[in-house]
Amino acid sequence: MTITEVAKLYDLSADTLRYYERIGIIPNVNRNPNGIRNYTENDCGWVEFAKCMRNAGLPVEVLIEYVALFQKGDDTVEARKEILIEQRDKLKERIEEMQKTLQRLNYKIENYENGFRQAEANLKLDNK
Repeated sequence: MTITEVAKLYDLSADTLRYYERIGIIPNVNRNPNGIRNYTENDCGWVEFAKCMRNAGLPVEVLIEYVALFQKGDDTVEARKEILIEQRDKLKERIEEMQKTLQRLNYKIENYENGFRQAEANLKLDNK
């Protein structure tokens, strides 16, 4: 697949894909004889992984470290697992914070809705 096709498939810009490859979040993509990137299924797996992890809030630096460890082989399995566990724990904390924020927003919205209902009720009483 070309970079344009992959960008469209994963809703990323071609510039983002180039950047991810340049900094090591996506391992080097093979190129055809004309120098055009030719994404394989494996490459697309890395793109999907990178997008998912970035959407989860993982810092670029963490992903660079993870991919570098992956490329070193099986001796790094425990280190990679620890990175994922640490990031999962941080994500859980952010989700809890977001849940609290959502509850507060819902409470505030409910107050507004109840206030407007009461104001409407008062208007109806005033018009009688």
